[in-house]
Amino acid sequence: MDKAIMMIQCKDQKGIVAKVSDFLYSYKGNILEIDQHVDEEIGMFFMRAAWELESFDLEKEKIADTFQQDVANEFGMKFELHFNTSKPRMAIFVSKLSHCLFDILSRYYSGQFDVEIPLVISNHLELKRVVTAFRIPFYHLPVNKSNKAEVEKQQIELLKQHHVDFVVLARYMQILSGDFIKVFPNKIINIHHSFLPAFVGAKPYHAAYERGVKIIGATAHYVTEELDAGPIIEQEVARVRHHNSPADLVQMGQDVEKVVLSKAIKYHLERKVLAYGNKTVIFY
Repeated sequence: MDKAIMMIQCKDQKGIVAKVSDFLYSYKGNILEIDQHVDEEIGMFFMRAAWELESFDLEKEKIADTFQQDVANEFGMKFELHFNTSKPRMAIFVSKLSHCLFDILSRYYSGQFDVEIPLVISNHLELKRVVTAFRIPFYHLPVNKSNKAEVEKQQIELLKQHHVDFVVLARYMQILSGDFIKVFPNKIINIHHSFLPAFVGAKPYHAAYERGVKIIGATAHYVTEELDAGPIIEQEVARVRHHNSPADLVQMGQDVEKVVLSKAIKYHLERKVLAYGNKTVIFY
């Protein structure tokens, strides 16, 4: 089924739901999903609406301009319009850890992700064999302090050449610069263990073991210039018991990480995430 999805945000006012619904009805739109939320603390309104295109009495190319004139201008709305007739293009950045990459590629191969993956970029060669087995181009771009800026320029150029819509950091162990992030605002998804900032460093699960934690977890979020502090998309936890070893915690943590990251990717693909400020509204 061909459908359109619209994401809306504006100051909360009377009549928004009625006006949007009337717009869709007036052009013979069959509404498939509609959901809204009001953040009362800041007085902001958020909406996600999806409708069939087959019976809609407006050409796709005219929907945005018509909605702007008929509805958005009146309420001072910001909105995004998406169609499921074209698959989003997702780039993956990886380093050496494979658990998130394997999970993403398996879901892609099985059709769980309605997405195209035109390339994978890595600063190491360890996972090249995995990527090429899925017939996806693999680009090896080693990064160090002296070449970081130049490598990021190469990465951005590759993403533009491949018309990439968003980027997933599948345990990519490099910090992206502010200049890179500005090219893809709220379009870079990262995964990290939820111990930050309490358990920083190379062995967070070992540090957690030493502290005798009872819960471990993972967080998927959009990347911002403030490290690991962007708008959160998804989180999950696992229960730790006294007999679990550091190796157990690593395995449990990686299992949680790959599930949380895949959920975040799916929400993003289905246009169910609306970011504002440093928060998100997730239309489950």
